[in-house]
Amino acid sequence: MGSIKIEGLSKSYVNKRAKKRDINDPEKAGQVIKVFDDINMEFEDGEMVCILGPSGCGKSTLLRIMAGFDRATTGKILIDGQETFKTSPDHVYVFQQNGLLPWMTVWQNVELGLRHIEDEAEKTETIQEYIDMVELTGFEHHYPSQLSGGMQRRAELGRALAVNPDVLYMDEPFTGLDYLTHLKIREEVINMHSFIGKTMVMVTHFIDDALIMADRIIVMNEKPARVTMERKLNFSRPRNIEKEPGLRELRDEVFMELGVSYVA
Repeated sequence: MGSIKIEGLSKSYVNKRAKKRDINDPEKAGQVIKVFDDINMEFEDGEMVCILGPSGCGKSTLLRIMAGFDRATTGKILIDGQETFKTSPDHVYVFQQNGLLPWMTVWQNVELGLRHIEDEAEKTETIQEYIDMVELTGFEHHYPSQLSGGMQRRAELGRALAVNPDVLYMDEPFTGLDYLTHLKIREEVINMHSFIGKTMVMVTHFIDDALIMADRIIVMNEKPARVTMERKLNFSRPRNIEKEPGLRELRDEVFMELGVSYVA
C-alpha cells in the first residue's frame, strides 16, 4: 500500500549566512526563512504524481521530508494512515545525482535491498529480473564508472524497484542525461509504473515530462511556496502533447502559472 496524506506541512530554517548572496538579496543573517507553508496534498495508492515549481521553491525539500530524510517545522505526513517521521525500506528514494555505490557492480548494487532473502536461488532470480527490466542485461558485472549516465540511472532505478517498495520517490531523475537518453528513460519509467502499479512521486522542472508521465500534476509557486495548481490528467497513454489539444492547453496554463509565457 502507498497512499500518502500531507496535512498543514511547513518548513522554515534560520539564515546563517554572514553576507548576502548579492546586494539585492533581502535575506539577512539570523532571519527565519520560510521554505513552504501550509502544504496539503493527498496521493492515491498506485498513483504517479509529478510536482512542478520554480527552482528553489522547496520541491526537493518537500520530497525529502516525505521520504524521512528531513523534518518539517509543522504539520504531518501519513502513509497508509500512519504518521511517518523516518526513512523506511518500503519507501525508496532515487536521488537527483547518481546514488550507486561506485565500488560495487550493477549486480551488487541491485542486491543491496535484497539481503533479507535467504534463498539464494530466489535472490539471484529477483536480481536478474530487475536488471533485465531496466535493460542492463550483459552489464551485471560492470562498475558504475564503466556505464554511461543513462545506464547508471537505469541501474539506480533497478535497485530501487528490486526492493518492491510501496512508494518510490524520484528527485529530478533525468538530470544530466542527454536528450535521447532522457526520452528513453522517461518511457521506461512510465512502462515500469504501468507494470508494477506502485505509488510514484516525482519532482521535476520539465513540464512536458510531468504532462506525459503523471496521473496528476501539482504546481508550487515561489517560496514561501504553496500549492497553486493541481490537475488530474485523464489522458490515455502513450501521450503526445502536440497531437492532444487538451495537453497543449494545459501546458500553456502551467507555463502561465509559473510566470512564463509559453509563446515567448
